[in-house]
Amino acid sequence: MDQTGPVPTDATLRPVGPYAVLVEVGGPREALALVQHLQAHGPRATDLVPAARTVLVDGLDGPGARRSLEDAVAAWTPPRDADMVSSDVPVVTVPVVYDGPDLETVAELWDTDLDGVVGRHAGTPFTSAFCGFAPGFAYLTGLPEHLAVPRLATPRERVPAGSVALAGPWCGVYPTASPGGWQLIGRTDLTLFDPTADPPALLAPGTRVRFEPA
Repeated sequence: MDQTGPVPTDATLRPVGPYAVLVEVGGPREALALVQHLQAHGPRATDLVPAARTVLVDGLDGPGARRSLEDAVAAWTPPRDADMVSSDVPVVTVPVVYDGPDLETVAELWDTDLDGVVGRHAGTPFTSAFCGFAPGFAYLTGLPEHLAVPRLATPRERVPAGSVALAGPWCGVYPTASPGGWQLIGRTDLTLFDPTADPPALLAPGTRVRFEPA
């Protein structure tokens, strides 16, 4: 089913076993927009899983399910503006103590002082594009390209839970203690992942996120 059916040039469909299809798109904004489109107009599926450049549509079953997916993707218009989600989606506010060990490094990279880092970060509206790496770890998009920062040359063996971090164009909050190579700028006490909650991830894909100095 690779490129069969009237799919847009922005998307490529690849079969993944008998009941799943991987849809390749241009980037995280397009992936999230496609998930929202398929939730409203796509065939019934068990899971829609966005990633940086793909959407996994899993649990397709029944006559015509794959063809219905092709038709739904063909009817989709990739976003051309900066908005990934509707403005009526609730915002999760994350209180942050900005005292991370890499705060000064980020200030140098951004050609500003510590207050400048806090102001720019807290003033940026973020959106959870997808989750990965660890349960509840959301890749948050929203930073302008010129504020992208490199990962650490040598990852830390242990990053504390609640650490607010930057890497490349992404912002993230570590839900649990783990190794990590992102630049740490602060910390929060929020619980990012609770398996008893619905959804378990506080910053599930599509969630709008704002950071607030604590």
